[in-house]
Amino acid sequence: MRRNNYPYQPLNQQPAGPGSAPASHDTLEAENEQAAEELKQKIGALKSLTIDIGNEVRYQDKLLRGIDDDMDRTSGFLGNTMTRVVRLAKQGGGARQMCYMFLFVLFIFFILWLTLKFK
Repeated sequence: MRRNNYPYQPLNQQPAGPGSAPASHDTLEAENEQAAEELKQKIGALKSLTIDIGNEVRYQDKLLRGIDDDMDRTSGFLGNTMTRVVRLAKQGGGARQMCYMFLFVLFIFFILWLTLKFK
């Protein structure tokens, strides 16, 4: 049903070239069916892709939550350790113990450096 005030008018079908017959309704219907089938395949591929993306997002979210929990635990552990180190430095003889700890850490880094260099 066509409305009178609707400006669209269908194009006249003209032959593609000299000597060719106009496209029949069946040919156009077959082309439309083929195009619809191609679109259906593309939609299926996009649906599969979006499902895979959703699964990946859920997996990454789970990993990030785990990392966040680990970082919270690590920051609490590090905070407690720093409190102990400060308390140790404030005690009598703490400067000498801090010097020993610093030398120990330097020694460990030196051993790691040698190990990695000559590996």
